[in-house]
Amino acid sequence: MYNRRDVLRVGAVLGLASASPWLYAAPSTSVADGGLLTRKIPSTGEALPVIGAGTSGSFEVEPGSAAYVQLKAVLAAFFAGGGKVIDTSPNYGGADAILGQLLEEGGWHQQCFIATKIAANSQADAQDQWAGSLRSLRTDKVDLLQIHNLRDWQRQLPYARELKQQGKTRYVGITHYLISGHDEVARIVRSEPLDFVQINYSVNAPQAARELLPLCQDKGIAVLINRTFDDGRLFAKVKQQPLPAWAAEAGVGSWAQLFLKFAISHRAVTAVIPATGRPDRQLDQLKAGHEPLLTQAQQQALIKQFA
Repeated sequence: MYNRRDVLRVGAVLGLASASPWLYAAPSTSVADGGLLTRKIPSTGEALPVIGAGTSGSFEVEPGSAAYVQLKAVLAAFFAGGGKVIDTSPNYGGADAILGQLLEEGGWHQQCFIATKIAANSQADAQDQWAGSLRSLRTDKVDLLQIHNLRDWQRQLPYARELKQQGKTRYVGITHYLISGHDEVARIVRSEPLDFVQINYSVNAPQAARELLPLCQDKGIAVLINRTFDDGRLFAKVKQQPLPAWAAEAGVGSWAQLFLKFAISHRAVTAVIPATGRPDRQLDQLKAGHEPLLTQAQQQALIKQFA
């Protein structure tokens, strides 16, 4: 629930967006002029900002509600700060429809790299779901189409490739969100041509760095990282704890920035996709996408701390 103070604060953020031209400036991907760091998609060389956004949970709101208005401020901050990649799914409780409506209202479709998913158990269901996704997102094509958590991937991955050939998606990939799925993801990476893989990777779940991330790098596959905050559980572990003594020299001012910077410090990672429904948190997360990255010693110290 949002009280009057929350709504007024969001209104102030949106008022700033209207009054300040820089807030709607074209996203910068140049490190030299202070923009977000970028990583190239190996299959094409297209550069993406390392800080993206997710929609699970945070975008499951009612149109026109205070939470919806706040999400408009979140997206204004995201695009003004150089963000581009937004990941969603047709089974995130209507989040894709909210995203589509916000992108249309804000005129942000051209600035957004839309990543969505197929989560179906038959060809007919996949076709119906895909048609629904396009309607929800208010577009006739997306940038990335992923097979959600490897669901029926033997049938759905070829379908995604058909859509790519038709120009309906520019890239195809697979996703998983658990360590238990890494072995199967690795088997698919070894046997199937993919543009993207989306997996979990965090300070308390760093297993992907052992084999899967290097494998994706060797195979020339872009990587999106989910669950960087372990669904929020990491914040409970560091409540009232100070940042490491070396955080300032790493350009880190919050635990959220530190957790995100840990993930993007692995060179195989293309972008992280944390979800938030608050503009202040969105602004904070974007700060993680700037140099310097964490050293190997700093990454290891975090893994040891959260083991």
